[in-house]
Amino acid sequence: QVQLVESGGGLVQAGGSLRLSCAASGRFLWIKEMAWYRQGPGKQRESVAVINSSDTSINDGSTKYADSVKDRFTISRDNGKNTVYLQMNSLKPEDTGVYYCNMETYDLSGTRHNAWGQGTQVTVSS
Repeated sequence: QVQLVESGGGLVQAGGSLRLSCAASGRFLWIKEMAWYRQGPGKQRESVAVINSSDTSINDGSTKYADSVKDRFTISRDNGKNTVYLQMNSLKPEDTGVYYCNMETYDLSGTRHNAWGQGTQVTVSS
């Protein structure tokens, strides 16, 4: 079983920055995909940023962003710490929501697992 713990949310003024972190613990061999989702008030959960890696010896991977956050948000990973980060700059009120971490992990038998964090609130005031 994999547990994800998020941190870094809070209240910030428009134009400000926040950095979210999500650390994984539990039983897994490696983490292929790390991602951030968010759910705004009255909205469905949406994908914000994804980073995929097939080589966990390097802290890099292919990334994909929602159009609404491109050039403002940056996703990164530290495989040694089993942690994914989301650096959010130039925040806008429409970025307000609960941000969830998601990870695709594989265990020793090669079985794929999917885990979600508990969510962290991000509020951007105008």
